[in-house]
Amino acid sequence: MDFEALSGEYSQDLKRVEEEILSHLHTDIPLLNELSRYIFDSGGKRLRPLVLILAARMFGGAGDHLYRAAGAVEFLHTATLLHDDVVDQTDQRRARPTARVVWGNPASVLVGDYLLATSFRNLTALGNMVILDTISQTSALMAKGEILQLIHRVDSATPAHYMEIIIAKTASLFAAAGKIGVCCGGGLPDHQERMYRYGHDLGIAFQMVDDALDYAPRRDKVGKPQGTDLKERKVTLPLSRLRELAQGEDQRALEDILGGREITDADVALVVAMMERHQVLPYTLAQARTFATQAREQLSGLPAGVERDRLDALASFVVDREF
Repeated sequence: MDFEALSGEYSQDLKRVEEEILSHLHTDIPLLNELSRYIFDSGGKRLRPLVLILAARMFGGAGDHLYRAAGAVEFLHTATLLHDDVVDQTDQRRARPTARVVWGNPASVLVGDYLLATSFRNLTALGNMVILDTISQTSALMAKGEILQLIHRVDSATPAHYMEIIIAKTASLFAAAGKIGVCCGGGLPDHQERMYRYGHDLGIAFQMVDDALDYAPRRDKVGKPQGTDLKERKVTLPLSRLRELAQGEDQRALEDILGGREITDADVALVVAMMERHQVLPYTLAQARTFATQAREQLSGLPAGVERDRLDALASFVVDREF
């Protein structure tokens, strides 16, 4: 089952999530409405809400509280994207100018703060302390991940640093979505922990594939030019792996590129060629498949049925996708 078929099967649930999101974007502040709609209308796969919905459905979860929780998770995700783009000075996301380019950095930060506050307000209204504690810890982890990315230089960061960053920045929210979904469905603590681990490993696999796609030749589906992460000097597994393997002329060339004032398209082409020589992308994708397999293993302790099968299919999509 491909992702389009999977998301189509749950299109009504995802539509209700969209309606929940949009219901909070009608305010008396035009700037807030315009910027928020711009972000949410720019696409995105809504993977985290889908994980939450599937986890809840696995335990018979239904009702407005489910969509409120899924919408809150997406608010938190979107808030971090707005903040990340400011910190990283990103100019393009999903083939469109970022909000910071259109409205400026202050507006992007403040709207991100509003979405973060909205996420907490809506989850607090559910009256479930496990859910609130989960999202509180997750937001702290995500902020920690941003700080770690800021302090670890791209020319010295190790694969261990990379793992620490993506576990905090990306895997934690996938994990939270899984656990919160089980909570919404009334699952037991053991079930919550299994879905947390599923989301954790799925999130790692997702980020590793995302990082590999940045250096892949086809960028039309991804929505950003090849080598964007390199130009923004982001710590990624392909780059840290290349730094481990490069020797001699390759090592000197890579150090010169990373130490330069500006990384050009020509520099990107050189780095991509080095990665091809050292089989960096196949290595990265193999690592992603390992974590996707670990995610699937967590499903064995959860109720059998359609939703568990769909969560298994989602793990396949994450590592096989081209966008």
